[in-house]
Amino acid sequence: MFSDAFVGLACTDCDASLAVDDADPEAISGAGPCPDCGAPRVPEYDLDAVNPESVRTGRRAWDRDAVLPFDADSALSAAEGGTPSVDAPRLADELGVAGVEIKDEARNPTGSVLDRGLSAAVTAADAAGAELIACASPGNAGQSMAAYAGQVDLRSYAFVPTRSPFSNKAMVNVHGGEMKVVPGRLGDAVDALESELQSDYVDLGAFSSPYRHDGLKTVAYEVLADRDWETPDALVLPASTGELVVGVVDGLRECVELGLIDDLPPVYAVQAAGCAPIAAAFEHGADETEPWETPDTIVGELEVADPPGGDLALAAIRETGGAALTVEDDEALESAVAVASTETVEIGLAGGVAAAGLWALAEDGTIGADDEVVVVNTEAATKAPDVLRSHLMGQGV
Repeated sequence: MFSDAFVGLACTDCDASLAVDDADPEAISGAGPCPDCGAPRVPEYDLDAVNPESVRTGRRAWDRDAVLPFDADSALSAAEGGTPSVDAPRLADELGVAGVEIKDEARNPTGSVLDRGLSAAVTAADAAGAELIACASPGNAGQSMAAYAGQVDLRSYAFVPTRSPFSNKAMVNVHGGEMKVVPGRLGDAVDALESELQSDYVDLGAFSSPYRHDGLKTVAYEVLADRDWETPDALVLPASTGELVVGVVDGLRECVELGLIDDLPPVYAVQAAGCAPIAAAFEHGADETEPWETPDTIVGELEVADPPGGDLALAAIRETGGAALTVEDDEALESAVAVASTETVEIGLAGGVAAAGLWALAEDGTIGADDEVVVVNTEAATKAPDVLRSHLMGQGV
């Protein structure tokens, strides 16, 4: 079941570890945060056991199982990953940069980058013999969790806030999952999950499962493979729980260690100004995020007031020499519409945040005329098309 390079799990704060050789497979598969200090745990690998050529090719996420915890034959998969990097020449011309590629994660099975991580997390929980999996989610993770749980008739329960898009709520049930709609925002859904779900369950929330962010590192491998293993001058992505930032930087770091690239490209994490705990901490030079007192953004997937991976994301951003920044909601919506109207690609609200961040970086000169940039669209526009349409109506369109 486990891949040859997978060593086990390590705590991100204390010295506790759980090695494959020392624990029963169910213990590792169902593992949550560190039992000693409560910090997130992360998978560890012996990259000396990985042939670099084995990860240079392949179009799907599990084609790179050599650097994932489980063998592809063990994985619950729906051909996630292998998403296109779409050339955006009109956007590049407008920004005055050498090139822009849009890594379009909307093409995943449930229309979200989170499919990569939930595929791994649900695989682990099922291998552990879980009877119930659950998570609190702004929407996409709950939908994805239900979709993969359906492959093995595993009961799943998503706690989502009332602000979650109708499409997410509907598809949780369509995939066979159970759902509790909680008044308020994500923090209220987290509290409700912890206090109201009485059955024993495996928590697949971000960084509660060690495997969600690990599955997301395959984005980095694909971005580099699509560029024939030449690093972009910048990689721009939206930030919420911190899992995408941490996963992508983990993947980039592994590629350096495997000799596939020479250096880490700068990673720029973009948040909505109405809920920006990671960007605020970065701006103030802090090593830890502080909960955002009054989260308020129309971009529901990014309305994460207390990101469980915020501290890890800050360290990852700084390791690459990148930065964290914010954009206003109107800028994000306008960017999403602009990309769709000129480059055909329908990007979601979170992708619009990343695109608006790219605009800001080009305008202030951080990204220059000779730079080639990759921007990550994390979700399908059809998750919340009404919001994009309302934006146009507000402009009289």
